[in-house]
Amino acid sequence: MTAITHIGLAVPDLDAAIKWYEQVLGFRLLAGPYSFDAGAENEHNMTNDLLGDDVKKMRNAHLMADNGVGIELFEFVDPRMPKGESRGYEGFFHICLIADDIEKLADDIAASGGRRRSDIWNTWENKPYYLIYCEDPFGNIIELYSRSTELMYGNKDRQEQPPI
Repeated sequence: MTAITHIGLAVPDLDAAIKWYEQVLGFRLLAGPYSFDAGAENEHNMTNDLLGDDVKKMRNAHLMADNGVGIELFEFVDPRMPKGESRGYEGFFHICLIADDIEKLADDIAASGGRRRSDIWNTWENKPYYLIYCEDPFGNIIELYSRSTELMYGNKDRQEQPPI
């Protein structure tokens, strides 16, 4: 493995999610939105190969961060993903972002329909390595880091590392 190119997130409203990720987090739309209808596809197709035959209709779009890493947003139309329901640990998934001012960004997330889930945490005593857990308006967890993962967790005694 040489790099992470993108991750996928499920959202109940693709257009609202694109707008939110652009306006609040600064992503830019790279490709899409695309629509998928299994009835209009070949019997064997890439979408059902990935997601299974239960997915009949969906929409998706690719967004890009300034560092070249992207997210792919999926709106499942049939079967429909319920709006406004937190998925808890079922299919637990989250995105982790680096920000210059994680407290301000956490406040911006909360003010724009998301929420701040935690206090600010220091991951390494006597180092300026902080994180805050938030949630987008669609139920996905967003972890905000003050530094890269390498700095946040590298070169530490394994016994001193926090559980997450």
